[in-house]
Amino acid sequence: MKVLVTGAAGFIGYHLSERLLAEGLQVVGVDSLNAYYDVNIKQARLSRLQTHSEFTFDEMNLVSREATEELFEREFDVVVHLAAQAGVRHSLDHPRDYIDANIMGFMNVLEGCRHTGVDHLIYASSSSVYGASTDLPFSEDGGTDHPISLYAATKKANELMAHSYSHLYQLPTTGLRFFTVYGPWGRPDMALYIFAQAILEGHPIKLFNSGNMSRSFTFVDDVVEPIFRLLNRRPAGDSAWDSNAPTSSSSTAPFQLLNIGGGEVVELKYFVELIEQNLGQEAVKELLPMQPGDIPATSVDTTKLEQSTSFSPRVTIEEGIRQFCDWFKAYHSL
Repeated sequence: MKVLVTGAAGFIGYHLSERLLAEGLQVVGVDSLNAYYDVNIKQARLSRLQTHSEFTFDEMNLVSREATEELFEREFDVVVHLAAQAGVRHSLDHPRDYIDANIMGFMNVLEGCRHTGVDHLIYASSSSVYGASTDLPFSEDGGTDHPISLYAATKKANELMAHSYSHLYQLPTTGLRFFTVYGPWGRPDMALYIFAQAILEGHPIKLFNSGNMSRSFTFVDDVVEPIFRLLNRRPAGDSAWDSNAPTSSSSTAPFQLLNIGGGEVVELKYFVELIEQNLGQEAVKELLPMQPGDIPATSVDTTKLEQSTSFSPRVTIEEGIRQFCDWFKAYHSL
C-alpha cells in the first residue's frame, strides 16, 4: 500500500508515518514546514522519518494547485490528510491563513483524490466543530452548526466539502474529529508543552476560566491505532439513512464522521497537577477569564469509532503525561 500523509512533519503526522513504516507500508510525506511554531521540532521529527527507506518527503504547500496536481500524479492508494493551519487562538488574528490552508488546501486534496481514483481519503476534522453546543458527551450526530472560531468553521466546511465529493464522485471519505491530542513530540503551541516549559523555567502558567475547564485528552497512540485500522475500512454508504430524518455523520454516500477521543474527562487543574508531579516542580498559576473561541468542557462519545475499528482508548492520562514529560526532558537535555 502506498499512503500519502500530508502534514507528515507535524505531531500526529509524524507518529502516524512512523507506524505505517513499521507496518511495511510505503509512505510519501508532504509538509510546508511553516513557522507557525518552532520549525526545529518539525525538522527533528522529519529527520527520524528519513531514516526509513520506504519514506520519501516533499516540502510543499498544498495551497498551490499546480504542485498538488503534480503530487497526485504519483498515485496513492490511501490519503491521510493532516496538514492544516492549526490553533483556535491564532485564527482570531490571522483568519486568512485558515481559509488558504484549510479550505483551498483541502479543495486541492479532494480534486487530487477524485482525479486519480484514491481508494480512501481520511482527513482531520476537530472536536472544535461542536462549538457552542453543551450537549455532552459530544456525538457525531450532535449539533455542529454554531462554531465559535474560524478554525472550527473551516473544519466544519471540510466535512461538508468531503460529503459533496463522496456524493458526487463516490470518493470514500472519513473525517476524524480529534479531541485534544497530546504525547511525545507534541506541538509547542499546545497547553501541555507550554505548561511544562513554563514550570521548568519558573514562569507563570495561564489558566483560562480560572482553570475551571475539562477536556477529553487523547494520547497520540490512541489516535494512530484507529487511523491505521481505518486505512482499509472504507465507508460504503448507509442504506438505512433516512432523508426524512437525516443524520450528519453518514449518508447514502461513502462518507462518515468519527470522534477520536480519550475515554477520560480530565479537569485542567488535575492535568496541571500531573505535570507538576512528573517534573518535580510546582507551577506558578495565573488565573484568567475565558478566552474567545474556547470551549469550557469537552466529553466524547466514541461508540461509532469502536464499532468501526474494534478499538477503544488504552492510555490513561497519568501514563500519557508521564511519557510526555520523559520525552520533554530528554528532548531538551534536562
